[in-house]
Amino acid sequence: MSEVPGELKYVSTHEWVRIDDNVATIGITDHAQTLLGDLVFVELPEVGQQVVKGEECTVIESVKSASDIISPLTGKISEVNELLSEKPELINEDVYGDGWILRIKLSEKAEIEQLLSADQYAECVENEDH
Repeated sequence: MSEVPGELKYVSTHEWVRIDDNVATIGITDHAQTLLGDLVFVELPEVGQQVVKGEECTVIESVKSASDIISPLTGKISEVNELLSEKPELINEDVYGDGWILRIKLSEKAEIEQLLSADQYAECVENEDH
């Protein structure tokens, strides 16, 4: 079973969210990086770009395929992980730490309530595998 830290929130499209005040740090889950395999490229979005919950905000590429990253929340991108330009494999190595992808300054805090808990996400992954 993939690692699913309890302190994070999740979406069924395999992104994780860490909420700090009014900023959400976003990455892909351990399950997603395992399915994708070795990452070779991360298309970092522009800082200041508006993102909308449920819409693509960036793309990552692995040796197997390209995958859209879906924004779990609405807001404005406040920071991107520049390290991923040089080392996209950070996502494989430290998916819940140094492998974060972007940060969003939230404009719709109520959307946080719609995110999945670790248990709900684990159940979602389990149902996918059957």
